Amino acid sequence: MNRFLSASPLWLSEGTAVVRIFVGALMIYHGKEVFDPELMKGYTEWDTFKGSSGLFLVYLGKGSEFVSGVLLVLGLFTRIGAIIMIGTLSYVTFLVGHGKFWYEDQHPFMFVILGVFFLFTGPGAWSVDSRINKR
Repeated sequence: MNRFLSASPLWLSEGTAVVRIFVGALMIYHGKEVFDPELMKGYTEWDTFKGSSGLFLVYLGKGSEFVSGVLLVLGLFTRIGAIIMIGTLSYVTFLVGHGKFWYEDQHPFMFVILGVFFLFTGPGAWSVDSRINKR
């Protein structure tokens, strides 16, 4: 009980890995829309994506979500995956959502914060990165 109430971490590496895998799975879920052309075309009707580069931006964003999710789930190039997630979801939060992260766009901004967490901590346990770095 003393250890549970102490300030020292409990299962830090394993806990980080569990959060990383769940966040990666959620990013894959959001990014898998890249494989639905009808849905992707629907995003181009949003004011932010009207114009000649709208479809490219939509595919770039959803593709980035998918790729960062795969990297996070595997724990492969975790910090690169985190940077991709930070960049993509910052764009969604501050440009698409007009920076209203305190009440309307909390969801994408939470992914930005989690990306910063993985940028600083790395993948934790059960990652391809840790296996590569053991060599």
